[in-house]
Amino acid sequence: MIEQVRDLPPGVDGVRSSGKLTREDYDAVVVPLVEEALRDRRRLRCLVEVPDFDGITPGAAWEDVTLGLRALGAFDGCAIVSDLGWIRESARLAAFLMPCTVRVFAQADHDEAVAWLTALPGAPRITHRLIGEAGVVVVEVGAPLSVVDIDALATVVDEWLATHASLHGLVLNARVVPGWDSLSALVRHLRFVLGHSRRVDKVAFAVDGTLATLATTLAGHVVHPEVRRFSFDELDAAVDWATA
Repeated sequence: MIEQVRDLPPGVDGVRSSGKLTREDYDAVVVPLVEEALRDRRRLRCLVEVPDFDGITPGAAWEDVTLGLRALGAFDGCAIVSDLGWIRESARLAAFLMPCTVRVFAQADHDEAVAWLTALPGAPRITHRLIGEAGVVVVEVGAPLSVVDIDALATVVDEWLATHASLHGLVLNARVVPGWDSLSALVRHLRFVLGHSRRVDKVAFAVDGTLATLATTLAGHVVHPEVRRFSFDELDAAVDWATA
């Protein structure tokens, strides 16, 4: 059985799953919830409570897969609330494959899960600015990259490349190598790099740490642009080099 969880803050949707799940459960509760969000272009922050679980019918499993493929990109985050050990471990393993942030909470931490969902950043967690006269994009990162972050950066770069042969420079500024919040974000980042490397002239990493040195060395061997590393506090120097 699946039922909708009520009395949640605005912007947070919740479902409670228990017993054996059927196709009818999905059609009655989950499908309308997701389709409404997709229709309204609304991002989903979903609380999923699993107090007990007795299995899933083939029809429900198929609906779960097909609906997931259509809607995964609409999620900002998902909080799994359960005391079932195998549910908790399965959710942790699946979290790295999800294009959104996923956290697991005990049932006693229900309120904490809701608070976490409410506080999630819905917009990209990076800031970027285009130095138009120089054709340089400066990106400042303060958290692991998400799919939303990569897509936002790609939009800025693609808009420039739609009317120019190349982007003169791309500058990344972060305290340390930020990493990615999911496997999907890593894959999206790799696609961005492979799809744009031939049309970017210079890349500057203004990032501290040993990993930044390794990343710069690796990038210099496998991608087309000229690559140079600066320290985090040398952002101005990195921008000057990229615009030269």
